[in-house]
Amino acid sequence: MIIRAKDGQLGIVRTWLKAHGDAIDGEQTAINALSTKVSVDQLNQLAALVETDTLSFNAPVTGFAAPSSPSSPAATVLRTTLGLTPTSATGKGVGVAIIDTGVAPLIDFQGRFTAFYDFVNAGGAFASAYDDNGHGTHIAGLIASNGSLGSAYTGIAPNAHIIVMKVLDWQGQGKTSDVINAITFATANKALLGIDIINLSLGHPIYESVATDPLVQAVEAASRAGIIVVAAAGNVGVNPNTGQAGFAGITCPGNAPSAITVGAFDTANTVGRGDDRVTPYSSAGPTWYDALPKPDVVAPGHHLTSDATNKEYLYKTYPQFRVDSNHITLSGTSMAAAVASGALAVILEANRAANGYPLHPSLTPNAAKAILQYTALPLSDDTGAQYDWLHQGAGGLNIGGAIDLAKAIDTSVAAGSWWLASGVNTYTTIGGQDLNWSQNIVWGTNIVWGTSVCTNEPAWAQNIVWGSNIVWGSNIVWGSNIVWGSNVSWSSNIVWGTALVGTTDGENIVWGSLSSSNIVWGTNIVWGAVVLQ
Repeated sequence: MIIRAKDGQLGIVRTWLKAHGDAIDGEQTAINALSTKVSVDQLNQLAALVETDTLSFNAPVTGFAAPSSPSSPAATVLRTTLGLTPTSATGKGVGVAIIDTGVAPLIDFQGRFTAFYDFVNAGGAFASAYDDNGHGTHIAGLIASNGSLGSAYTGIAPNAHIIVMKVLDWQGQGKTSDVINAITFATANKALLGIDIINLSLGHPIYESVATDPLVQAVEAASRAGIIVVAAAGNVGVNPNTGQAGFAGITCPGNAPSAITVGAFDTANTVGRGDDRVTPYSSAGPTWYDALPKPDVVAPGHHLTSDATNKEYLYKTYPQFRVDSNHITLSGTSMAAAVASGALAVILEANRAANGYPLHPSLTPNAAKAILQYTALPLSDDTGAQYDWLHQGAGGLNIGGAIDLAKAIDTSVAAGSWWLASGVNTYTTIGGQDLNWSQNIVWGTNIVWGTSVCTNEPAWAQNIVWGSNIVWGSNIVWGSNIVWGSNVSWSSNIVWGTALVGTTDGENIVWGSLSSSNIVWGTNIVWGAVVLQ
């Protein structure tokens, strides 16, 4: 269990546990918590303690990747299809913390491997870099490989530096408490280690509301500290037994409101976007318990080739998926999250270069998320119908467009002021085709269109939880009501097209098929054309 104590009461809870013979596995002081194993009959006693705030399951966590059939080299095509050019920013000066299975100290990261901390075998101490599973090395390659072991597999941000925290073992499994400890360590040492982004290509099913979940709270604390947190949406978009599509499969910490939650799409290994499809396994929203609309965006995550070593579990166990002696191909929202983290590194560098950083501030996590959503390119299925927002968020990642917008933003202007220093086209040319941006963001349970990202709004502050109640500029009040401009009023609910809700099967996933009638999900979201089966 992870036991959170009320303010100033952690010592009393610790004393109680020791008096009852319960060994303390670790402490998460940033969230006023302890991790321990307790007998079932002690749970009610702990819950009754006036000093105890919440009790949470110290859930096992895993990465979200699956071996894939080898494909032709995708990394170069990947950069191109996302709108990057040879002269685009490369993430120089930006630090990405990879909280995963570790990272092998390969030549692809030479000179940019800042530090390695082992939370699995060394209690979070500084250690020599290694990866006995391979998932983290694959993630690192997608983010920041310089292509020394194969130029076709150069990462999105080949000049970014990486800070690695091992929280998953050789089988790709770990404990929530270790992930919390790593996030907390990264947050506390943000300036010392130069951490701008945290990549979390891992998670577990959602067991409680975001208001009490300790892992979500650790993510929110990192966001408030100015770190952009990227989380995988999860790989439970379809029922593994029946193949039936499902909703509400977002995993934790992808349900953290301020995290950038990333689903996966398949580029079909082409530059053009017309054949891009959201992968069936990519988890769809809303989130369990809170019914938050997630993912935020989708990014390439299918059949991506990246770094590996012959000593790791994945390379040794799946020889049929090796591309060569230094690379394997994997699929999953883990890979998509890594691509998004690399994209954000490039976007941060571009904005800082245009703003004279550090004289002027860097983009906040909320502003970075808004830029990704606003410039995203909506995707459509094989019939030409656009995917709903619970599958694709604001749309497919568009790095080129995001760079253009980020370069135009002057972060030094006062709150409430227009912060675009130059005009920006609201489209990106990819493969000879002009593609329009989504030009919207999803804030809480509401979709916002228009020029929302063109002003330095209070919403972009680091102390704002994405989707919480705030006053937005002079025209929009967020909370139980929305007043848009002077003539349009929305209620607290948003109607989401043809969603589906079915029988719950597995780990809080909603499976089913489209039907008629309407239902109300929780108190916030009205679902159109659905039926409980």
